[in-house]
Amino acid sequence: MKFPNRHVLLVGSAFGLVAAVLLFSTVPSSGRGSSEPVLPTDLSGTESISHDDGDAAAANTRESSLEEVLQIATQARAAMARSLHSYTARFVKQEVDSSGVLGEQTEMQLKVQTRFRNGDETAGKRVYLRFLAPESVKGREVIWAEDLHDGKLLVHEAGLLGIAPIPPLDPNGFLAMRGQRYPISQIGIVRLVEKLIERGQEDLGNPDIDVTITHDFSLDEISADLIQVKRAKPSGKEGDFSLAEIVIDPERQLIVRYRSFGWPTTEGQPAPLQESYTYHEIQTNVKLTELDFDPKNPEYKYP
Repeated sequence: MKFPNRHVLLVGSAFGLVAAVLLFSTVPSSGRGSSEPVLPTDLSGTESISHDDGDAAAANTRESSLEEVLQIATQARAAMARSLHSYTARFVKQEVDSSGVLGEQTEMQLKVQTRFRNGDETAGKRVYLRFLAPESVKGREVIWAEDLHDGKLLVHEAGLLGIAPIPPLDPNGFLAMRGQRYPISQIGIVRLVEKLIERGQEDLGNPDIDVTITHDFSLDEISADLIQVKRAKPSGKEGDFSLAEIVIDPERQLIVRYRSFGWPTTEGQPAPLQESYTYHEIQTNVKLTELDFDPKNPEYKYP
């Protein structure tokens, strides 16, 4: 009877890839990892920054402010609260873990029911993940719901590790959080915009921050807006960054990418990636039911 315990430990060691918040990367979307560093978006090919209304029509990139970014984010959050009940997406993430190591890029198929689906914000959030890449975790499945399964994390491993069932996990516990920045409760485009609002409010009035917005920025053939928030010097706060990039689909008012970069250790080096979250192929208000968050779903591989 030693095998099940050993199995759980192996799963716990591998199970560090289920959490997320917030979205956006330029490395190949295959999710198979890359030896090339992820660099900030290069806007050298865009037209010059607009400094006044007279240049606005001729420039793709213009100066902005945190006040405007907060207004955009607040409006996006309000639009979600009114009408975003559920969605599916291909989710790609890469992030530095708690020990400061940048992990491999990971790709997942995502299903979410939001807290807004009952016409208010009282419904339990529900998440299903199926890992697509890298190959070492391909086929892993994860279910978490606030209002189902006692709020526990239900994990099915791929390959031989998937033969035996895994006991439900505490989503905030050691095994679930191993190597992660955030628990699975933080995943999703709603929480992403909420964190953007929280961080923006903390920096209001900070003279060391510059903001630009680039219109007609292309992501997945979507004409989006790229917001770049740059710090002139470190803030000394948790989650500090030298540059944050937010990509928003203005038509649907959805934030589809978030990336943050830290501070170079040596002058002249590029800013290192801290976290990157991108939501591709978003389909909103799809017909998800409780079965989509049930391990007994015949389309899933739970034992």
